[in-house]
Amino acid sequence: MLYKLGVDLGGTKIEAILLDDSLNVLERKRISTPKENYSEIVDAISNLVSEISSNVSDFSLGICTPGAISKKTGFIKNSNTQCLIGKSLKEDLEEKLHKEISMENDANCFAMAESKMGAAKNFDFVFGVIMGTGVGGGIVIDGKLHSGRTNIAGEWGHHTLHRNGNPCYCGKTGCVETYISGPALEQRWELLSGESKVMPEILSNLDNTIGKKWKDEFLENFGFGLANVIDILDPDAIVLGGGLSNIDFLYTEGKKLVYEKVFSDLVETPILKNELGDSAGVYGAALLN
Repeated sequence: MLYKLGVDLGGTKIEAILLDDSLNVLERKRISTPKENYSEIVDAISNLVSEISSNVSDFSLGICTPGAISKKTGFIKNSNTQCLIGKSLKEDLEEKLHKEISMENDANCFAMAESKMGAAKNFDFVFGVIMGTGVGGGIVIDGKLHSGRTNIAGEWGHHTLHRNGNPCYCGKTGCVETYISGPALEQRWELLSGESKVMPEILSNLDNTIGKKWKDEFLENFGFGLANVIDILDPDAIVLGGGLSNIDFLYTEGKKLVYEKVFSDLVETPILKNELGDSAGVYGAALLN
């Protein structure tokens, strides 16, 4: 039996899971992520893999990371865990563990997990959406990741929603991420109301003029952003993940706005809530092989 071991490297926790060939969970463990210390992160992942695989003889290993591997340099890029940027994480872990590794970003792992084990398991062409601290996406076609020629397929969070709009850390302006990520929405609320609130507080204060304006803007940007995705990819299903995926009105009013903006006289793309929650990354990592 070839076991599947997956590791999800997050900003606050590292989780590892061991599956058998029927995808049953055999072992599972979470530890805290060392704070912004690259060598300690490498050691922590290595130790966790060794511990959770101690009772099996052979296993594949997949790792879910924030950011992506540059095909040009082999280094991590576009990571919100900044100590990883410019580092050869895959190569360093392979050297330490003496094992070949598959490595993908968190959005790709999310899409893989939900397409094979979660909300979209009955669909052939799945677009997985992450909406949280950032906005990202992953594409799975017939059970295989489509990463693109330069590993940026699915990065809808950095297509331009508003020309000359909000500045983005990527160097452009008007990116989707600067309008419908959690931090962007909280910043917009503060600008409209003069009050600093976290997302749960905002969502419980929408029955007033400011709340209605905030919600209408959010839905409009969500609608245009995902309608553009459907126009270009026309997937069988879209699955929402990340903290903002728990907002119920995205699946009713949000879906209606998306459908209104799609370039077609027939729109029936399911917009689904994820089933695996914050475990999608670690399952997706295990399923990379």
